[in-house]
Amino acid sequence: MLSVRNLSVYYGEARALHAVDLDIEANEVVSVVGPNGAGKTTLVNAIAGVLRDREGTIELDGADLLRPASHEVCEHGIALVPEGRRIFSGMSVADNLALGSYRRAARERRDERLARVHALFPVLRERTNQPAGTLSGGEQQMLAVGRALMSDPRVLLLDEPSLGLAPVVVDALFDAIQEINESGVAVLLVEQDVTRALALSSRGYLLSDGRILLRGSARELLVDPEVQRVCLGV
Repeated sequence: MLSVRNLSVYYGEARALHAVDLDIEANEVVSVVGPNGAGKTTLVNAIAGVLRDREGTIELDGADLLRPASHEVCEHGIALVPEGRRIFSGMSVADNLALGSYRRAARERRDERLARVHALFPVLRERTNQPAGTLSGGEQQMLAVGRALMSDPRVLLLDEPSLGLAPVVVDALFDAIQEINESGVAVLLVEQDVTRALALSSRGYLLSDGRILLRGSARELLVDPEVQRVCLGV
């Protein structure tokens, strides 16, 4: 489905990713784990087309995603939930969600997508006319995920979804991610909570210093000494 080959990304003359290879199959949850500064955010932003100074190949079912602009990448069915949520705080919850459905295919199914988001996150229906900036942190993260789902994605990229959230909120959010995946959306999960991320995933990658150090089943990575050393300091 999604295939990344030999992907390198640059910030000016600095190389942030070094020839990364990664695959996601249909209906799969794949995690990318690693320490701060490993390049995880760079990876998802490069796949989403947000970062343009890159080389290698990114393909979705054979369609080239390296050359198109980020809005064209979205048209292919890639949606990004960025680190820090990046909602429009002065706009209402409803307007934030509407912004997610600008894809032509998504516009045709806007009401259906909105009903799906409200079923997944009922609090967003209750807060529909409320300014997004007045939501709690957990509610803002739900809004960011809901906005991405409004684009009717085939692949959902999640960058540190648990960041700054209370454990009970994280539990609810990860339950929602599992439900999203079970509905047929492939998920690439970037997450510092290694145990929780791999528990949700079928496979995973260990990224450090912009390089893939390990890849394998989630069960294998959970007990791998290198993952424990790099991510947990054990």
